[in-house]
Amino acid sequence: MDGLPLTGIRVLELGNYIAGPTAARLLGDFGAEVIKVERPGRGDELRNWRLHAGSTSILFRTINRNKKSIVLDLRTARGRDIVLELAGHCDILIENFRPGTLERWGLGPDALERANPGLVVVRISAFGQTGPLADRPGFAAVAEAMGGLRHLIGEPDRPPSRVGVSIGDSIAGLYAAFGALLGLHQRRTGGGRQPVDVALHESVFSMMESLVPDYLAHGVERQRAGGRMEGIAPTNAYECADGTSVVIAGNGDAIFRRYMEAIGRPDLGADPSLRTNSGRWARRDELDDVISAWTRARTRDEVLKVLDDAGVPAGPIYTAADIAHDPQYAARDMIQELPVDGRPVGFPGIVPVLGEKSLPVRSLGPDLGTHTREVLAGVLGKSDAEIDAMLAEMEE
Repeated sequence: MDGLPLTGIRVLELGNYIAGPTAARLLGDFGAEVIKVERPGRGDELRNWRLHAGSTSILFRTINRNKKSIVLDLRTARGRDIVLELAGHCDILIENFRPGTLERWGLGPDALERANPGLVVVRISAFGQTGPLADRPGFAAVAEAMGGLRHLIGEPDRPPSRVGVSIGDSIAGLYAAFGALLGLHQRRTGGGRQPVDVALHESVFSMMESLVPDYLAHGVERQRAGGRMEGIAPTNAYECADGTSVVIAGNGDAIFRRYMEAIGRPDLGADPSLRTNSGRWARRDELDDVISAWTRARTRDEVLKVLDDAGVPAGPIYTAADIAHDPQYAARDMIQELPVDGRPVGFPGIVPVLGEKSLPVRSLGPDLGTHTREVLAGVLGKSDAEIDAMLAEMEE
């Protein structure tokens, strides 16, 4: 599609799983040509994660949308040489191998710079390319734990829980895409460039607000608070009479007074000891009991109608089914139907919105190696005989 912000930018994606592919997907969403390199035979292991039918998971189709898939065996000299050739025709390279892997293959930053002095190299790993833990492997679960997030998830009287998605990988992917754009900007303005080094645990840590400064300044260690946000009240999830739940964020001073009026407790709204957040936090259990009693006597729709009329921020806790049929998502084209195995399936739209609604998803994550001939012939000018020889070598 012409006219997208990154049209004309070519990205070479090396690696597996979620973080690196998320970074490349974000660039592809806005027009970059993304060439995803996969190993022969199995390809990216994500193809088999949460595989409910067929040979390629919906998870892979989602995270690797708007890309081209080629197969190369990086264990062979021919495969590595082709990567270097491709790098010479690309603007950005994104990889998420364990540190040292590219160097052992002769594909480290020095080799890549020789192949293309203008290439922006983005590296994603568990703990970064330097430091005492650089060589240690690690997935997002470890990064979320060491970044401080896992300690805060769950109920205070139970072991820490996990967020239900690979949030550490996704955050790192966002930072990697941002770093890639910084590299492009530096290239265009003549500034010095260094490889972009994204660590999963640092990406998570960067989201932890004042967690460490509060500890260093005041000795305060934040603890798990369940559905609450520590130090802020009243904000929580509350059950309704129909078995659903809502989140209500009534923690602003003026909002709290409207909130209490709406649920029939103007006495609490007028209570001097509850005028500020610190006083409300001290009485958080009492407030949650009052609010819970009110929501449990009403359906979700009734609760949300009263609070909306009062200007109190509140919303339903959605399931996948709720999202799939929500008019707000639909109005902004955030659920887009694309064909999978002959039937239409709704997939997430593209964020951020440019204009009034999501850009269209151009293609889902491709079958393994679909674009090998197209890329090697079109980008590198390889002949059919050369491509046939390479493919035959990978089948041996």
